Amino acid sequence: MAKRQLLMLGIRASFHTIAAVLVAGVIFTAVYLSRNGLPKEIPQSEGVSYGSDSGRECNLFEGKWVFDNESNPLYKEEDCKFMSDQLSCEKFGRKDLNYKFWRWQPHTCDLPRFNGTKLLERLRNKRMVYVGDSLNRGQWVSMVCMVSSVITNPKLMYMHNNGSNLITFKSLEYNATIDFYWAPLLVESNSDDPTNHRLPERIVRIQSIEKHARHWTKSDIIVFNSYLWWRRPHIKSLWGSFEKLDGIYKEVEMVRVYEMALQTLSQWLEVHVNSNLTKLFFMSMSPTHERAEEWGGKVNQSCYGETSPIDKEGYNGKGSDPKMMKVLENVLDRLKERGLNMQMINITQLSEYRKEGHPSIYRKQWEPLKENEILNPNSYSDCIHWCLPGVPDVWNQLLYAYIVDHHSS
Repeated sequence: MAKRQLLMLGIRASFHTIAAVLVAGVIFTAVYLSRNGLPKEIPQSEGVSYGSDSGRECNLFEGKWVFDNESNPLYKEEDCKFMSDQLSCEKFGRKDLNYKFWRWQPHTCDLPRFNGTKLLERLRNKRMVYVGDSLNRGQWVSMVCMVSSVITNPKLMYMHNNGSNLITFKSLEYNATIDFYWAPLLVESNSDDPTNHRLPERIVRIQSIEKHARHWTKSDIIVFNSYLWWRRPHIKSLWGSFEKLDGIYKEVEMVRVYEMALQTLSQWLEVHVNSNLTKLFFMSMSPTHERAEEWGGKVNQSCYGETSPIDKEGYNGKGSDPKMMKVLENVLDRLKERGLNMQMINITQLSEYRKEGHPSIYRKQWEPLKENEILNPNSYSDCIHWCLPGVPDVWNQLLYAYIVDHHSS
């Protein structure tokens, strides 16, 4: 009996020893893993693939231009029936066509390949509208060319332009509408006529936006831009009506009045837009390349004759305004704090590199050139807008990443 009790005690002791060892092993393993870490799954935005340097979040706006004549361009200039003569550089005599073949490559991921069918499916029974100036109109033309390239039956699409501020492209098969609305300063101004808007004095009704905004109300996606038309030291602001003589006019410093216009836009969006139904985007400044000395070229030269991008990373010319960019960022941040998200698509830095991407002299001239202009191409070169296919296609690929591939900053 005594021997049996001793045997049972020995078995119990052995069991407790084994259990203690197992518990200690579990504790040791937990401590080790907590210190050394488990392999972490890298969060990825749908459709955005990460490269080898995948420790950082994907930033689509930081990267470099890569020459790629296999996958670019996304469409042919001559095949797009909606192309603008202001942007069709090959048609108007440009011989160096490398501007069509540059692809934007973010540093830490890949920009999703544009798929027009996917976008149309996403826009089925919906309306997307670009609101702004001629640069936004150029981006709209780019988008229409990209989308229409996958519509094989020309009877299933049309464009409507009756000379008003609104131009409409529609895909009948998808009942998808992509519009452009001319409002270069967003708020009401004396430059609101879509054709006769080049006036010696620029005047804005800084608190009036309803005249334009009522055309955007029932939209599913709105893409704003406004920069080029603000580029002057002061803007005359009107408190009152253009039709009445009792209005108050005041010269206001440009950056301040730009901020006031964005605040007016923000207030309208807060009241009239349901953030659960409408996606909002704001394109940042599109830089100009009017002074070649800024990138090491000759004085009194422009983008005329340029055939390759700037390869200095982080290059910034004087064709963009950091103060205006900061104002835009602050307004969008405050809007987000109040519960309405408007995503800024930062095209500024990537477009800074593309000094050769502008039409320069290769576009339709709306007025006959004078003899002195013909002798000096730099004097009438367009170094503001962009040839198509070209840079604005990448702007739309960035939009596509947010709209279709659900990328998030």
